[in-house]
Amino acid sequence: MEFLFEIIVAAFLVVAGIFGIVGSFGLIKLNDPMSRLHAPTKATTLGVGGVLLASMVHAIAVEGHLSLHELMITLFLFLTAPITAHFLAKV
Repeated sequence: MEFLFEIIVAAFLVVAGIFGIVGSFGLIKLNDPMSRLHAPTKATTLGVGGVLLASMVHAIAVEGHLSLHELMITLFLFLTAPITAHFLAKV
């Protein structure tokens, strides 16, 4: 059972890394400033969310307790990233 949790954590981390790379690549390669703003806010937010999900699964599997700190960070990130992108787009 522990091996299954390790695979789940690794899968979340790999998916998060892929989202992070795609967001960074989009920031570099896209031509339009609005497109450049869209790529990192969406993809990198999902990447950080994947890392936080992996951390939650690890806390449940290894430490034996539910950690709500990661859930609060995820909610805060998903709420503030679009607002920050909107403010940057206005400037």
